[in-house]
Amino acid sequence: MRRPARPRRRGASTSSRSPTERAASRLGTADGADTIRRVAGARSPVVLFDLDGTVIDSGAIILASMRHATRQVLGRDYSDEELLQAVGGPGLEAQMAALAPEHVDTLVRVYREHNEPLHDELEACAGMDEVLVRLRETGRRLGIVTAKRRATVELAFRRVRLGHLFETIVGGDETEHHKPHPEPLLVAARRLGIRPESAAYVGDSPFDVRAAKAAGMRAIAVTWGRIHGRARLEAEEPDAVVDSPEELLEHV
Repeated sequence: MRRPARPRRRGASTSSRSPTERAASRLGTADGADTIRRVAGARSPVVLFDLDGTVIDSGAIILASMRHATRQVLGRDYSDEELLQAVGGPGLEAQMAALAPEHVDTLVRVYREHNEPLHDELEACAGMDEVLVRLRETGRRLGIVTAKRRATVELAFRRVRLGHLFETIVGGDETEHHKPHPEPLLVAARRLGIRPESAAYVGDSPFDVRAAKAAGMRAIAVTWGRIHGRARLEAEEPDAVVDSPEELLEHV
């Protein structure tokens, strides 16, 4: 199990810090936003992101907790594909309902009891920390729209210290409808005071692509979440499918 990085000692080299710490420190807190250089002509002045599998590398802990819950509650094993088929979509309750609708409450409780401590192991998806900082430096406004409950989002950002880069966060417990319904994305747009068509939504699931299209936003699908596969993402006909965070810069 990875341990959280120790606080930097006075006089320690910048290179001794993790990529996430170096990226975050380049911008400081959200209060320093007035120092960000604005660049005209950005393809999408606002970029909204899914969280799991897009910004944070959480696929392994999601699968582990799904497997734990189904074994404990249902006493059986499912394939990875069965366990992950609804991940990234309408929330944990819907994921469990797809497996055993009569046991949703217990499955959700057991899943969360197992999953929340695992957030101590989280890291940013490789390269995403630097890309987020670069987007902010070029004047882009960033937000998170996720199926995670807001409290769990905060738990993730206590480990992966990138939360201050996002102007708004819409959690799965803050809207009546969930992805692929456009409501969560439209809530983010309303909070930012923008028209939906000025935004792109970046995510790793077919539900993300459908939600972006329904909201009138550009849909950017990413493959590094490794849950749904490129073919399934391409079938949704997003505006772009990208394989690395660096490549993402060319499409938003």
